[in-house]
Amino acid sequence: MTSSDAERAAALRRMKTVATGLLAVMAVIFVVAFALQDSYPWLQYVRAAAEGGMVGALADWFAVTALFKHPMGLKIPHTAIIPRKKDQIGESLGQFVEENFLSEDVVRAKLDSARIAQKAGVWLEKPESADRVAVEGAALIRGLFTVLNDDAVQGVIESMVRKHLLDPPWGPPVGSIAERIFAEGHHHQLVDLLVERAADWVDANYSVVTRVVAQRSPTWVPRLVDGVVGDRVHAELSKFIRAVQEDPQHDVRISIDTYLRDLAQDLQHKPETIAKAEEIKGQLLDDPRVRDLTARTWSTIKNALLDAVNDPESELTTKFKAAVQDFGSRLTNDADLAAKVNRWIADAASYAVRTYRSEIAGVISETVGRWDAEETSRKIELQVGKDLQFIRINGTVVGSLAGLLIFTVAHAIFG
Repeated sequence: MTSSDAERAAALRRMKTVATGLLAVMAVIFVVAFALQDSYPWLQYVRAAAEGGMVGALADWFAVTALFKHPMGLKIPHTAIIPRKKDQIGESLGQFVEENFLSEDVVRAKLDSARIAQKAGVWLEKPESADRVAVEGAALIRGLFTVLNDDAVQGVIESMVRKHLLDPPWGPPVGSIAERIFAEGHHHQLVDLLVERAADWVDANYSVVTRVVAQRSPTWVPRLVDGVVGDRVHAELSKFIRAVQEDPQHDVRISIDTYLRDLAQDLQHKPETIAKAEEIKGQLLDDPRVRDLTARTWSTIKNALLDAVNDPESELTTKFKAAVQDFGSRLTNDADLAAKVNRWIADAASYAVRTYRSEIAGVISETVGRWDAEETSRKIELQVGKDLQFIRINGTVVGSLAGLLIFTVAHAIFG
């Protein structure tokens, strides 16, 4: 028995004592009045009142007691109602809650008046609240990583990589993206960069160019001629690269554009090119590499998150707290956002009530059904028994007044 149950039990005992004591007082008054009424005729009225009070007290004692047990242990029909009807009471209570409380209209009206989003916003924008959310979130992440099996997670990541990255052919989607990039000219900046780097290399490597020319010339050619030819080749090469660099419509640039556009088309429609792309994909991402990639990906994510949540001053934690406060401030000040969040909450609650109302209400009937009959009667009596004792007291008082009134009227009529 909990402390609150103990308090209720004590209050119930006190009220039972008062009600029973009142019955005893009526009995004493009745005996005295009955014994002396011949000597003192006015005591007949007192006797009638006490007699009516006893009848009322006994009748209401029987009624109240019959709810929870058999009066005086006698198995009188229609007594011990709660122990006998426990399951029906549980079902009726569950049905009552389902029909009157687990209603979409009731739930939505209550949530609309509660203004949950605004209240949550006021709480979230406080620094101490953001700290609390960060602490609880960190504990949740640590708990998840403790529960999660690394091999299982890596298996899930690997299956997702295979399903969404490796199994689909690369050629058509890559070709489609490349076609759009080439059509919009986004690759020109890369071409410019490559040409610029080539020009810089030629300018900085005169000796390399002349040496290569000398190495490729016949042995019978004089060294002087090699030098002249090498110088000429370097000059022409530099001139050619400068021309490509300065002329957006140079033949080399046009040839590059044509080649890239044709390649994008072939990746989408030419079986040989698509097969070649699949071969390259297989060479780049074979099974060992995929497993190593998924293992390193999960390890990196896990370690980074754990390091961040374990450090209250980490950048992730700091930004998370700032984001929580910012979200709380927006909920408080942005009426449209708050209304949208409240609508989401109401929709979610309405869906839960609409879908699971029977299961939720069923918890009541199932819980009551598991209770012992006597235990159920005791629990209910502890909750309402104190108030029910007032019925006995009121019955005593009302019975006394009724007895007095009946006796008075009868005496007035019949003398």
